[in-house]
Amino acid sequence: MEKSKFKQRTDYTLNHPLDEQEIDSNPFEVFHEWYDVAAERVEKDANAMTLATYDGEFPRARIVLLKELDAKGFVYFTNYLSDKVEETNTHPKASLTFYWKELERQVRIEGVMEKISPEESEEYFQTRPLGSRIGAWVSPQSKEIPNREWLDEKVVECEAKFKEEVDRPEFWGGLRLVPTYFEFWQGQSSRLHDRLVYEKKGADWLRKRLAP
Repeated sequence: MEKSKFKQRTDYTLNHPLDEQEIDSNPFEVFHEWYDVAAERVEKDANAMTLATYDGEFPRARIVLLKELDAKGFVYFTNYLSDKVEETNTHPKASLTFYWKELERQVRIEGVMEKISPEESEEYFQTRPLGSRIGAWVSPQSKEIPNREWLDEKVVECEAKFKEEVDRPEFWGGLRLVPTYFEFWQGQSSRLHDRLVYEKKGADWLRKRLAP
């Protein structure tokens, strides 16, 4: 293996410093501001976030998509029988990471995972494209399947069963990470990055700066 391929070096030069005197005291407001910029400038999937969970032996991470953000927290949708949900059923603490390279920005969020209401899941499910609604029924997410053809056959069966009306499976819905911790990272030159942390203490958010 050629070691030189790992010697890539990028200096962060956009120079948008994080100033405690200017940034909002509410981390949700800061996230909304950052996300609005990312939605305009990131080429694809500004809502992609790395979800990290714990299975009792190893931390496990994968990309999921943020679909809703309310005053309680960050919502994504999935199969409730999947590994990532089974992991948070047992170990509800989890974390999210957003990385927007075009903005030289990263956001880390830690908190506790909870299921949203069936009504909220139903409302979102009915906005999904037909193929995605069928896919929710077809895929036994995280479980072993014999081959791709098996999956394709299940799609055909499901299309014949549902036609245009596809009900939401009870095993599919939304989960919300309720934050207790935010870290906003802004790349700076010479690796002297800005890192501002918000930690939940009672009803308040306490802010502090970390060394890069």
